[in-house]
Amino acid sequence: MSWLGVQPLKKFNAPFLKPYWPFFAAAPRPTSIDLLMSFGQQLILDIGVVIAYGVNSAQTAMMNSAEWKNDPRNPNAKSGGH
Repeated sequence: MSWLGVQPLKKFNAPFLKPYWPFFAAAPRPTSIDLLMSFGQQLILDIGVVIAYGVNSAQTAMMNSAEWKNDPRNPNAKSGGH
């Protein structure tokens, strides 16, 4: 299924947080004043975590579906007879 020619979710797991580790490492360290996040900032952070969890769950469900269970590109596929 495509949306304007773009596939919204991949059939197999793709790391979308792993490539961004340099940005997280370069982020400024919080001070005592910065620890008091506003409600909006906390809400955005919480929504991002929920979306990341949902994408991971959807990708895992698609990888384990009957249609793609034995696909050789699937990292969870069982090898045939080896």
